[in-house]
Amino acid sequence: MTGTLVLLRHGQSTWNELNLFTGWHDVELTALGKSEAAAAGTLMKEEGLVFDFAHTSLLTRSVHTCNLALDAMDQMWLPLQRHWQLNERHYGALQGLDKKATTKLHGAEQTNLWRRSYDIPPPPVDTTSPEHPVNDARYRFIALQDLPATECLKDVVARVLPYWKTEIVPQLQANMNVLVVAHGNSLRALIMYLESISEAAIAELNVPTGVPRKYAFTSAMEVSDVTYLGDAEVIAQAAAAVANQSK
Repeated sequence: MTGTLVLLRHGQSTWNELNLFTGWHDVELTALGKSEAAAAGTLMKEEGLVFDFAHTSLLTRSVHTCNLALDAMDQMWLPLQRHWQLNERHYGALQGLDKKATTKLHGAEQTNLWRRSYDIPPPPVDTTSPEHPVNDARYRFIALQDLPATECLKDVVARVLPYWKTEIVPQLQANMNVLVVAHGNSLRALIMYLESISEAAIAELNVPTGVPRKYAFTSAMEVSDVTYLGDAEVIAQAAAAVANQSK
């Protein structure tokens, strides 16, 4: 038997609320985001889920979402691991820019390419920029060549999958239930792999904040079932809101 996997995108952040490109910039959850995180924990508790291990990124919004969800489940004691490979996609020079204003400045086609294309990254930042992770103490033990100045989804896939294979898969194969709390693009990268979604189709996948996505696997680690937990209509509306952020 294999364990159950749940993927959870962090709750609404302050820059989500302002409709800014966030990426690796560290921001807090809004009051709504905290409510989403706690509600996700309640949903998972009602589903009868008991986890054996949790993984988060190094970004505060992911860490706090995990803590709030586990608190709602009475599982704050859970062993967990945080890793930069689960971080959001680095948006390069777009970080901190308003998505609608960027669309007006560069046009919808170019902005959509930067946001959604599989292999076209935004313009990079240099190492003197406060948006370059070399200037953040939490990444001080990571080699400079491994720290992104910008990323496309292809780059995120390249860093998420090794973590998936070396850290998460062995736990699932040991029949552990695993919670992964991360970000829209790091989760899209993993979902793309797990569900064999094409490069073209992944552009249309929108991961709503604060909604648990539950996976079951065969003994060969192939997905046998996947579903969001919660009200289907509310989830669809939340996903549509993500899709419309630059419009």
